[in-house]
Amino acid sequence: MLNTEFEQFLDENGQLHFNEDATLVDYVERNVREQADTLAYRFIDYSRERDGERQDLTWAQFGKRLRAVAARLQQVTKPGDRVAILAPQSLEYVIGFFAALYASNVAVPLFSPDEPGHTDRLTAVLADCEPTAILTSTKSAEAVRDFFSDRPAKQRPRVIAVDAVPDSVGSSWVAPVAGKDHNRDTVAYLQYTSGSTRVPAGVEITYQAVAANCLQIYDCIEIDRNARGVTWLPMFHDMGLLTVILPALGGKYITIMSPQAFVRRPGRWIRELAADDDNAPTYAAAPNFAYEHAAARGLPKPGESLDLSNVIGLINGSEPVTVSSMKKFNEAFEPYGLPKTAIKPCYGMAEATLFVSATQRDNEAKIVYVDREELNAGRMVVVDADAANAVAQVACGQVALSQWAAIVDAETGEERPDGHVGEIWLHGLNIGAGYWNKPEETKDTFQNTISKVLPAGSHTAGAPADARWMRTGDYGVWFDGELYITGRVKDLVIVDGRNHYPQDIEFSAQEASTALRPGFVAAFAVPTNQLPPEVFEQSTSGLTFDADDASEQLVIVAERGPGKKTDPQEIADTVRASIAQRHGVMARDILLVPAGSIPRTSSGKIARRATKAAYIDGSLRGGYKQTAFPDSGE
Repeated sequence: MLNTEFEQFLDENGQLHFNEDATLVDYVERNVREQADTLAYRFIDYSRERDGERQDLTWAQFGKRLRAVAARLQQVTKPGDRVAILAPQSLEYVIGFFAALYASNVAVPLFSPDEPGHTDRLTAVLADCEPTAILTSTKSAEAVRDFFSDRPAKQRPRVIAVDAVPDSVGSSWVAPVAGKDHNRDTVAYLQYTSGSTRVPAGVEITYQAVAANCLQIYDCIEIDRNARGVTWLPMFHDMGLLTVILPALGGKYITIMSPQAFVRRPGRWIRELAADDDNAPTYAAAPNFAYEHAAARGLPKPGESLDLSNVIGLINGSEPVTVSSMKKFNEAFEPYGLPKTAIKPCYGMAEATLFVSATQRDNEAKIVYVDREELNAGRMVVVDADAANAVAQVACGQVALSQWAAIVDAETGEERPDGHVGEIWLHGLNIGAGYWNKPEETKDTFQNTISKVLPAGSHTAGAPADARWMRTGDYGVWFDGELYITGRVKDLVIVDGRNHYPQDIEFSAQEASTALRPGFVAAFAVPTNQLPPEVFEQSTSGLTFDADDASEQLVIVAERGPGKKTDPQEIADTVRASIAQRHGVMARDILLVPAGSIPRTSSGKIARRATKAAYIDGSLRGGYKQTAFPDSGE
């Protein structure tokens, strides 16, 4: 975004300020008028051609499609009705999302039911948000209608195939009136995030929150009208969705591909990042595993040219960001002009729309080594990198404009000084309004008050005195002007920087393949340097052994179900692809074991800690049979 454009959103104190009721719809309409023949979105379809087929939309074409689909929605919905997007990764998905806003509906970005491993989550989310209409594509329409076929006809939502709506329908579109049909505090969409009991919670993202978060990203990475983005992230994930929303407020076009296209050939993503015919400054976002995967399998072939000197920011949305992933990626692509400043470790979460903090555009990622025991005790104490107890910490930079992050004692609500670990509490224009239909959880998470701020050096400075703070459940520390993420809520699997409840991953795995015994799947994280040798021998893991690599990797242990014996590699590939698509994380090892192998508690629950211990010591891989319930405390 050009400076003059950005400045219109700043007040006299340099903070973000929206002095009109314009929303995303108005910003897109402005682009349709002023950038009509400019490319807005490009989708590369690799399903039929190995080199991909380009599908392009200019702003004028995009606007025409949005009006048509929105007009169709207005025929069958009322303002404020939820409209779920159940489509594959495609231009239809982007059109569907924005069309819901154009119709004054609340968009619910989800996924096509014909994707493996989704059924349980999809059922729960749809029951929670109760959509009046479903937007999909012709390709997935039959699967969507089948999904609702067991409901009485009157209880089924209207299913609309985005690509089947003629442009001519758009003539009846009634534009939302700012201040009447929507305003800054109106909920634009629900971003669903998993709950600890597999009951998903929909974060209410307002028009103001999403606009503010886009501007915060622009400000940090200094994106302008000349910069383009590249994404393969699923659009139902917060990071994937925000990437495709960014052009609405500025920036050049976004190139989109499917997660499967990236996982199968990561070089596709790398080639799109590279300077090509437009030589535009380029940015992208991805979790840790993507950088390791690309470094291992995305290098150009001998003799191929590749110029990555145009890359201005690769947001690494992983907490903790690992030193090894950055090192491997930089070493792999530095010979092709990748700037050392390209990778931007950041911190974010759905409850904050997405983006909280990141390393500034011109800065390299900062790494410090601290004493592990001191850190466990809640203090950041810097030591030499080769010290016996040293553990690397990667800074997540500075908090975005018009956002505040305070480190708070979770028990007392008092702000903690720099260098001391506490729970991260957030306040800002980008924070969600709450959880859909969950007033108690909303109050507990989004409506907190800091009982005592620091008398000097407070990170609440500039925030309103009556500010309500959001508890993140993440633990971190301010140190030398940078935010570090140090720990996570205990019962979570933390891989590639995202909170993964093990139950969610386990259900996704067993739904992906009938060869797995339902209810007998365990998911947990293992440090890379503790993985068994067999994992590094598998080409599918994409890993090489590094004694210093303590990054957490996802491992899934599953008991085989009865019936036909299928090739274990085929099962693993199916499950791995489903987990990558559904959770945005790479399962490094999928170990199939005989029935009765996985340890369980006395109440019959999966004993994940005991399973992890048996996995690391090798007894599970050796055909371990459980003979007693472990006292795991789980």
